[in-house]
Amino acid sequence: MTMDSNATSSIVRLNIGGYEYLTTVGTLTHREPHSMLAAMFSGRHTVYKDPEKGYVFIDRDGKHFGHILNWLRDGLAPIPNLSDLECIQLLREAEYYQLLGLVERINEVLNKKKDERMDTDLTRTDIIKSIQSTSTYIKLRGVNLSGLDLSRLDLSGAELSYACLKNILFSDADLSEAFFVRANLQSANLQDAWLTKCNFYGADLRYAQLQTADLTHANLVKANLEGANLKGAKLNNANLNYANLHNADLEGANLDGASLFEAIR
Repeated sequence: MTMDSNATSSIVRLNIGGYEYLTTVGTLTHREPHSMLAAMFSGRHTVYKDPEKGYVFIDRDGKHFGHILNWLRDGLAPIPNLSDLECIQLLREAEYYQLLGLVERINEVLNKKKDERMDTDLTRTDIIKSIQSTSTYIKLRGVNLSGLDLSRLDLSGAELSYACLKNILFSDADLSEAFFVRANLQSANLQDAWLTKCNFYGADLRYAQLQTADLTHANLVKANLEGANLKGAKLNNANLNYANLHNADLEGANLDGASLFEAIR
């Protein structure tokens, strides 16, 4: 059965394990035409809806279904910025819905992270032991920690200048007054991290996840923030002189008192 344009653009209301989503038939059927979702909404099968609200209920964990919809809409999902656990949870859902393209993409990211971790100089356990064994700031200048999960750790004042920190997970970590001078933080996840008075001079923060992070009084002079997610970030009195903010998402960010001299936007 071939659906016309009105059918493919029709609104679909989904309740995935209690999470409610709105999308269209076209989104659910076009990118992955051999998936379970495409079969469900192809018009070949009867789909039962909640008689009161019109939602189609699917008894699955809906926490990551927004990523699935983004994948179906434009072939993109923030997979590199998810933790390993979140990737595995998303993979489980992608396999259930028979989204073969998304399954392949998730496995690519997991394998890449695995390869990067094999090349790292230290593990999370090593970092925790370093924190526990010293009464001063830990020094990790120039080390390779790519892909490590260092979320929720207290790394305040740490020396991480010139370190390779690509795809690292720093979410909810305390990194206040830490040094990241010319560090490589491409695609790092720093969501909700405490980054007050951090020194990011010349750091590579392209496509980093910094949403709702606290960057008050941070030094971001000459930092490359191209494509970074800074939604809701606190940038009060931050120094962004000569920083590259091209395509950075600053929606809802607080820039009160921030210096943006010669910043690229």
